[in-house]
Amino acid sequence: MQTNTLVVRRATPADAADISGLWLRSFAAALPSVTRPHSEQQVHAWIRDIVLPTQETWVATTGETVVGMMVIEGGDVDQLYLDPDHRGCGIGARLLDLAKLRRPDGLSLWTFQVNGPARRFYERHGFVAVEKTDGRGNEENEPDIRYSWQP
Repeated sequence: MQTNTLVVRRATPADAADISGLWLRSFAAALPSVTRPHSEQQVHAWIRDIVLPTQETWVATTGETVVGMMVIEGGDVDQLYLDPDHRGCGIGARLLDLAKLRRPDGLSLWTFQVNGPARRFYERHGFVAVEKTDGRGNEENEPDIRYSWQP
């Protein structure tokens, strides 16, 4: 798939089920050793009732299929998930470029230390590791790392 066939747009309430499904598939594929602290039903409700109505949420679609999602909250990329079958196609780069355009003064984000592919992706896109934790501050109790990007 080429990224020029993608449409990147603001998410709507009608996207909730597709975003939730993508989030769940991506989490399972990218983080098989990380315990997900919420049920599938809770994830669906969180996307539908909290994320979409209150946060700046974007989707990348090809045809009618949601293949990527990103949430920007304040100066943070709070969520960035890709369909496992569409990784390595430039979708994450398109979403991250959009985040940089929307927050030209800089961005931060967290990822789990165990997520080597995500860490390499963010570092390739100019993010620098600025803090590591032992995981006591997140629901998964998984060591994480905060990255920062400054223009």
